Amino acid sequence: MSSDISASSAEVVLGFLEDAEPWRLLSAQFPSKVGGKPAWLSQRGLPSLECEICHRPMAFLLQVYAPISGQDRSFHRTLFVFCCKTHECYTCNDSRCIKVVRSQLPRRNEFYSFDPPPEDQPPSDPQQDQSVLSVSGVKLCWVCGCPGNKACSRCHTVTYCGKDHQTLHWKHAHKRECGSQGASIVTTSPFVFPESELVTEPEEEEKDAAETEEEEEAEGGSVDCPSLENTLAETDLEEMAMHETEDNKVFQRFKMRIAPEPHQVVRYSRGGSPLWVSSQHIPSDQDIPPCTCGTKRSFEFQVMPQMLNSLSVDTTGASIDWGTLAVYTCSVSCDNDDQYFTEFIWKQDFSSDQQAHINPT
Repeated sequence: MSSDISASSAEVVLGFLEDAEPWRLLSAQFPSKVGGKPAWLSQRGLPSLECEICHRPMAFLLQVYAPISGQDRSFHRTLFVFCCKTHECYTCNDSRCIKVVRSQLPRRNEFYSFDPPPEDQPPSDPQQDQSVLSVSGVKLCWVCGCPGNKACSRCHTVTYCGKDHQTLHWKHAHKRECGSQGASIVTTSPFVFPESELVTEPEEEEKDAAETEEEEEAEGGSVDCPSLENTLAETDLEEMAMHETEDNKVFQRFKMRIAPEPHQVVRYSRGGSPLWVSSQHIPSDQDIPPCTCGTKRSFEFQVMPQMLNSLSVDTTGASIDWGTLAVYTCSVSCDNDDQYFTEFIWKQDFSSDQQAHINPT
């Protein structure tokens, strides 16, 4: 399997979680990964992200390395997804608690070698370790790995993105470690999600719907057609149940499509279409804003609900949650001058009926 995600518009590439040696998840390896701290691509203009609802710092969820073949400005290209960790911010179908940013670089750039990274572990270099509080001179928050210029007033060596994370680290470990050389570097942050590599493989093509129907008819003989009288008699009932029936149909299609690979956590199909979990709250073209360059945004990948199982968040029944997260990006991946560029994400939740089916009481 590979962690380099790329696909034609008709192809779907599935993402799965695997353990990996820590050095393989650092920036110089151009990883796709989930959890830990972000392995920033461009080391200029790093974003500080906060939830639009509670205004607390967001946690790094995942990054997808998705270069665009034949486009020099996107020779290296990574999409980063961040999410709020406050349960109350996850109101139904509200996307303001999730954000996605894009970073891209040409092959010849100031941060990485022109040649591919080595397959073997490079010599130990503390400046390559993302937990070492800085990237090319930019100080990072010890807790979340985002830019942090607020230093501990006692040791002046550990930095934070703000007071929330300074307080969290002080209570967790820094109160006893402050002034001890290197202690905070090796301690795991309680804020970050468990870290795994995101590896990929193409989805096997599903059977055409017509072909499936033909097979079912061949196995079961002729299909009975309802009489006109019965059809008319059931019209009112069908109209009343139409919404629920359509929602169930979409949900069943979702379950059937993922059944061959139930552990998939990401579906990547740049220029393709998402696999929705519900017939409700599906965005129209007008719901997806164009890029600031004026170009239409198109679907690129989605985060599946199976991802939640790996995040160690559902401990008391009050946790972050989603049905699926659909990421839409600039269809031409416009130049962003080595800066981080905000793209668009759409959170669709399970309907109440589906949620009851998933988590029966």
